[in-house]
Amino acid sequence: MAVITRPNLFSLVTFTATFSLLLNSCFGFYPKLLNASLAASESDWSPAGATWYGSPTGAGSDGGACGYGGAVDQAPFSSMVSAGGPSLFKSGKGCGACYEVKCTSNSACSGNPVTVVITDECPGCVSESVHFDLSGTSFGAMAKSGQAEQLRNAGVLQIQYRKVDCNYRGTTVAFHVDSGSNPNYFATLIEYENGDGDLASVDLKQALDSDSWISMQQSWGAVWKLDAGSTLRAPFSLKLTSLDSRKTIVAYGVIPAGWEPGKTYRSVVNFKP
Repeated sequence: MAVITRPNLFSLVTFTATFSLLLNSCFGFYPKLLNASLAASESDWSPAGATWYGSPTGAGSDGGACGYGGAVDQAPFSSMVSAGGPSLFKSGKGCGACYEVKCTSNSACSGNPVTVVITDECPGCVSESVHFDLSGTSFGAMAKSGQAEQLRNAGVLQIQYRKVDCNYRGTTVAFHVDSGSNPNYFATLIEYENGDGDLASVDLKQALDSDSWISMQQSWGAVWKLDAGSTLRAPFSLKLTSLDSRKTIVAYGVIPAGWEPGKTYRSVVNFKP
């Protein structure tokens, strides 16, 4: 039978304490810090009201006030979209922003977050400071498995939300030239921006102008325009600045010479999510 003498016992205790300290240091496991991190994560969420509109399993509307058209029910939007009240829509500057939403106020709520994109406006949604008028698809996505219809029957919910980076994996920014564009007037819908998702400004540079950027104006929703008053020389490069982070990317020569109204031109760039 082994006997632990006092010196050996002291050495064993010292070794155990030292090993425990090293283990915590190496693997970064600090219970107090973990709890603080979880608390900070939960504090990211804010309250909002939520309703839904359109078909129970649809995209709400065909792009609505942002101008995305039929793209809202196709990938990467895939009907996971929402109209925003004034504080979300921001007179169109909020188009393209991504939010996580979740609900716990109804027995059919899963409590799991889902990501939605602002693609439309709900001007009458002013009963709360923040209101999401979700597509039927995205409203039902907050439900427990098999209970989407039950949740939609609730009609109105109190939810939680937070703004998140958009992340359209494998997708680059696209420019759909407005059908009213002509040699003196250029307007384009801009879609699928990663990161902030919404834009603060757009600038255009004509062919042969190596340094001169011309500021475009927001026309409506996610459509930006330049009324030059004289013939614009393509190809055009477009510089995008995101709304919150003020990050900038440039799509060089994305609108080619001989561009046509109604056509979509895809860039090779996007913001980093």
